[in-house]
Amino acid sequence: MFLISAYFDKTTNKILKNYINKVAEVTGNDFMISHNVPPHLTFSAIEARSVEVLIPPFEALTNKLSRGNISIITVGQLMPYVIYVAPYLNEYLYETSRCLYDGFSNIPETTISNYYRPLSWLPHITIAKTLSKEQMIEAVKVMQDFKSIDAKITHIGLAKVNPHEDVREIQLADI
Repeated sequence: MFLISAYFDKTTNKILKNYINKVAEVTGNDFMISHNVPPHLTFSAIEARSVEVLIPPFEALTNKLSRGNISIITVGQLMPYVIYVAPYLNEYLYETSRCLYDGFSNIPETTISNYYRPLSWLPHITIAKTLSKEQMIEAVKVMQDFKSIDAKITHIGLAKVNPHEDVREIQLADI
């Protein structure tokens, strides 16, 4: 499994890491920290035999995508194991999602997850995962002080999962 994910400006990254650290401290679940998973918003999850088939179409996106602003407005749960924060789906997120889907959907012997397709996708930024029921309750308590975040997406990455390993990155330009 490979992921195409968005990464954030330094200010947003600091805020999100703070939430990740606070939840880890209170719950004792440090999965995100111990696995070096940076704050990110996944646009696509792709099954492929090799990352090598994904690199050319990923690099072809260099001049097709730009930096963009999102508003991270809420906290949610994917029961029973994940707590996340989420933006509302604005035009920037929709168009980026569509562009990425178009760039990868026709690669032979690959499959894009049904949960990461335009208009069939829940944009979210994981704060903690692999939580027990008790840890989830504590995580929700920690996230009670969440305030909306005006964030900027600055780069897109191609990564392997389990463990997380960055393969390629595209710095996005202002357009």
